Amino acid sequence: MTQPTTVRRARTATLEPLRIALALAAHGVPAFPLRAGKRPFGNCPDCKDSACGDRPHMKNAGPCQCPAPCHGWAAATADPRVLTSPAWALAWDRAHDVGYHPGGAGVTVVDLDNPAAVAWARATLPATRTVPTTRGEHWIYRGVMRSANAVRPGVDIKSHMQYARWLGPGAGIMTRLSTSVVALVSKEDTTPARAGVVSSLPRATWDRHAATGCRHTERFVRTGLERGLTLVRARTETGAGSQAFGVARFLAVQHAACPGPCGLEALGEEIVSAAVAVGVPESYARRAVSNGLNTGKGVTA
Repeated sequence: MTQPTTVRRARTATLEPLRIALALAAHGVPAFPLRAGKRPFGNCPDCKDSACGDRPHMKNAGPCQCPAPCHGWAAATADPRVLTSPAWALAWDRAHDVGYHPGGAGVTVVDLDNPAAVAWARATLPATRTVPTTRGEHWIYRGVMRSANAVRPGVDIKSHMQYARWLGPGAGIMTRLSTSVVALVSKEDTTPARAGVVSSLPRATWDRHAATGCRHTERFVRTGLERGLTLVRARTETGAGSQAFGVARFLAVQHAACPGPCGLEALGEEIVSAAVAVGVPESYARRAVSNGLNTGKGVTA
């Protein structure tokens, strides 16, 4: 006799993210489903690895009009017809959280990831609406700016071409985006991309001419590299810089026993190119990859 009640409760629980998304959409906030781990759902086969050309308003503007919630933040919408469409139904059934596009809502989120970052913000940034998170706080300002990760320890900026997890309306009065917040990202702009835009970096490639002392086969090296580059390219929303560090470190460890040279610099250039292609500032990507290679080789970064 208790089974029907249990089923109804489970179904209600799965519908909760959709209910939240519809409430956000009613206030003009573009929303989309997040799976376990606070991550967007994977792209459909037609959109995987940007095979569709990406959406018109993405960094690599393209023609994609996929009806499914592909491309993470770029799929966020305030249209209830899309949110409740059959193409989104399976994602909502499996959703654990709701994400939203701050830039699309006209706001900027300063993501403070730990108590030290929160303390820094309270001493440095103008007071605004705050939302408690698992480890810190979201500070929300009116206005849109460029997004960037790790602008300082424990601080990310989420606005244009980025998403944030909805954790409630928060408390306090939302104030206008300040120059002190904008300056956090402008510091990353002091090192311009070599070819004028981040997507046009020349791509160096690894080959045997640069790896005369490598004990691995070319197939082994290329397979490991491609797997690593795929991991970096998948980080279209956040964490590509950290992923680039991890890939560089892993690859360097594989060559620790080689007599050398192994052409690690060429491998590093390919990782940098992959990170830059998904929005990581070139200077940040180079630091992350260099630190990863040095750490993997046993050199203190």
